[in-house]
Amino acid sequence: MRKDFTERLLRGLYSALLYALLPVTLYHLIWRGFRSREYFQRWNERYASYEGRPRPVDVWVHAVSVGEVNAAAPVVNALRKRHPHLKLLVTTITPTGSERVRALWGEAVEHVYVPYDIPGAVRRFLHQHRPAVGLVMETELWPNLLFGCRDAGVPVYILNARLSARSLKGYRVMSALIRRVLGVVRKVGAQSHDDGERFIQLGACREQVVDTGNLKFDIAVPDKTQAIRAAFHAHQPERPVWIAASTHEDEEAAVIEAHRALRRRWPDLLLLWAPRHPERFGRAAELAREAGFHVGSRRADTWPAAGDDVFVLDTLGELMAFYGCADVAFVGGSLQAIGGHNLLEPAAVGTATVTGPHLHNFTEIARRLQEAGALDICADAQELITLLERLLADTQRRMAMVKAGCALVEAGRGALEKTLAMVAPDLPQ
Repeated sequence: MRKDFTERLLRGLYSALLYALLPVTLYHLIWRGFRSREYFQRWNERYASYEGRPRPVDVWVHAVSVGEVNAAAPVVNALRKRHPHLKLLVTTITPTGSERVRALWGEAVEHVYVPYDIPGAVRRFLHQHRPAVGLVMETELWPNLLFGCRDAGVPVYILNARLSARSLKGYRVMSALIRRVLGVVRKVGAQSHDDGERFIQLGACREQVVDTGNLKFDIAVPDKTQAIRAAFHAHQPERPVWIAASTHEDEEAAVIEAHRALRRRWPDLLLLWAPRHPERFGRAAELAREAGFHVGSRRADTWPAAGDDVFVLDTLGELMAFYGCADVAFVGGSLQAIGGHNLLEPAAVGTATVTGPHLHNFTEIARRLQEAGALDICADAQELITLLERLLADTQRRMAMVKAGCALVEAGRGALEKTLAMVAPDLPQ
C-alpha cells in the first residue's frame, strides 16, 4: 500500500507540474515555429487529439530525432523483413525526425509525433494506437508514458540505451520517480557495460539490464553512397575536400575560420557543410558568403561548381553518402557542450574523422575509435585547424585511419541480433 501511495503521490506531483507548464509548450511550439515552419503543423498530435477510429499497431518504436531514427533503422528494417505481417508505428518528437522516418519508410509504417507527457494525452495516444509492445530508443524515460504503458498492459523495452555520467546526475534529481519508472520496463538493452551500470545506479535491477552493444555499429551504408560519390567526383576531380557535419550555431564561426586557414595552403579546398538543424542551413550559407566565399547548395545546384568554395548540404538523409565524398570529416556538436554526434557514420564509409572534446553522448564510441587509431580529438577550435591540416597533408595517415575505422565498425556489429533476441518474447506472433 505504501508503495502504491508513494507512486501515486510522485506521479501526481510530476503531472501537476506538467499541467502547470502546458502554456509553455505552446510558447515553445510558436518560438520553434518561427525558426522551422514545421513546428506550426500537426499540433493535434502533440496533444494526442486524433480524428477517426483507433488504428491499432503491433509494434511501436519511439525515436526522438534523426540520430535515434537512424539507430532504430536496423531494428525496424529487420522487423519488416522477418515479420512482414506486423504493423509498425514510429514516433518522433522533432520535425527532422519525422522527415527522416518518411524518407526511410514512406507510408510503410505509421507515423505521428509522440504526445507531451501529460496523463490525458498519454491515455489518448495509447487508446488510439493500442500497441502490443513498445520499443523506446536510447534514454526516453518519460514517466507518464511508461506508467501508462504498464497500466495499458503494453510491455516496454529500452533499446540502444545510453546514459552519460552527466545525465545520471540530472535524473537523480527525480530519482524516487525514475526508479519506479525503470521498474515498469521489461528490459534495458544497454549500448555498453558502463551505460548498463549507470542504469543500475539509477534504479534498474541488474537482471533487467542486457549488454546488447550499440545498434549504431550495425549501420548500413546507404545504397546511393557509391553513386553520389562517383557523381560528386565527376564534378570535382582531384580537388581536396573536407566536411563539417552536424554543426551547431556556436560552432559556425570556428568552421568559417578553419576553412579560411586551410585555404591558405590549399586554395582550391572545398568545404561541404551540413548544419545539424535545417533552420541553420540558410544562415550557414549567409555566414560563408559574408566571409567572402562563393557558396553553392545541394537543393539549388545539386552539385558544387568548380568556383564554389563552400557547398551547403541543405537536404536530409544524405549526410552519410556525402561523408564518402570528403577526405576528412569534422563531426560537430563537440566544440561546445552538446555531447557530440554519430562518429560511426564517417568511419563506416571510409573517411578520416576529427571531433571536438565534448563527447559525453558518445564516450564509449569515441574511446574505441581513438584507441583504434581511427579518430583525432581536438581540444579547441584552434587545434581543430591543426589536426585538419595534418590529415589533409598526410594521405598515408588518412588511409590508416580509414582502415582502422572500417575494421572497428565491422567488429562492433552484432547488437541487432542481440536486441531482436531480447524483444522476441513480446513480439506478436
